[in-house]
Amino acid sequence: MSWKSRGAESASKSAVSRKWTILFCIGCFCAGMLFSDRMWSVPEIKGIARTERHEEETLQLVSGCDPTIKDVEHEQKDVYGEVSKTHHAIHTLDKKISNLEMELAAARAAQESILNGSPITENLKIPETRKKRKYLMVVGINTAFSSRKRRDSVRATWMPQGNKRKKLEEEKGIVIRFVIGHSATSGGILDRAVEAEDKKHGDILRLDHVEGYLELSAKTKVFFATAVASWDADFYVKVDDDVHVNIGTLGATLARHRSNPRVYIGCMKSGPVLARKGVRYHEPEYWKFGEEGNKYFRHATGQLYAISKDLATYISINQHVLHKYANEDVSLGSWFIGLDVEQIDDRRLCCGTPPDCEWKAQAGNVCVASFDWSCSGICKSSERIKEVHRRCGEGENALWNAVF
Repeated sequence: MSWKSRGAESASKSAVSRKWTILFCIGCFCAGMLFSDRMWSVPEIKGIARTERHEEETLQLVSGCDPTIKDVEHEQKDVYGEVSKTHHAIHTLDKKISNLEMELAAARAAQESILNGSPITENLKIPETRKKRKYLMVVGINTAFSSRKRRDSVRATWMPQGNKRKKLEEEKGIVIRFVIGHSATSGGILDRAVEAEDKKHGDILRLDHVEGYLELSAKTKVFFATAVASWDADFYVKVDDDVHVNIGTLGATLARHRSNPRVYIGCMKSGPVLARKGVRYHEPEYWKFGEEGNKYFRHATGQLYAISKDLATYISINQHVLHKYANEDVSLGSWFIGLDVEQIDDRRLCCGTPPDCEWKAQAGNVCVASFDWSCSGICKSSERIKEVHRRCGEGENALWNAVF
């Protein structure tokens, strides 16, 4: 084959390949356009939709016309309302629980007395009638088997007797009782003597407690538990049987604190913790109060103090776990540590005997209670309390004219 024929054949092939190349390029371009339309068209639409929605939300937020905001605010108000209702319901429930606890404590004390065959059974048969009446205060005069003369001297001075005592309860809401337990040999001669005394005067509250000087802290717990179970009062008062008391002035003093549900009233002190054995008021557990020479926490002196109903109920409910120290007034103060209790230091509850209480009465500041610090009560009280009453007493009219 000549070179001419070969050239013609080569030119023919070259023309064909150029045509196919052009067609192939056009086909690729069309395929690319089709592919790119499918890939890009959806994102662009979504992007535009998102942008439009974002702009719309922004405009709504700026203009404050979004109806969902009002719904949210309405829902928040509903939530606040529900929270308020819940708090109110909890507060109401707390009150109901507190009342149930007090009723439980009273029922428990009565049940234990009945089951144990305690001498206070007769006193606990009356709660149903007593609970219908609200009293201002219950005054428990702490006494012992050997203190008959002291009791008679109190009856002859500041403690009303017979119909006057009943009138005091009915008209003034003031209950006064001597408080005593039973002997180690229950039903013995000592117990029979007290029973006979109570039949004569009707002013003794018997406790389910074995009497003893070292058991005063335990006796205090039992007294408050029994008193709460027997009488519904605003205040419960403990006083020794060798102290002179002006009942009308005491009632007026306590009535001023009725608005406080947890109040502890007395002559507050903080004496030294006595670690040495053999001395009066020795504290066997002195080491609990820190280094030697430390003082007790503030507490009311034991001759006379008053506590509100909530605190008396607290003692009644928790009496089995409340620790007893050697000194009764220290024990009582320790039971209130850690509680939300208002301490009232009122020095009129610890005046001296004449001439101290006499001078104060003449100045118009009548004392609530009078005694001698040297004797932790009126020295030779069965002999001297009449003189104290004559010189420092508030007068009978002060009691009956008092409005609490």
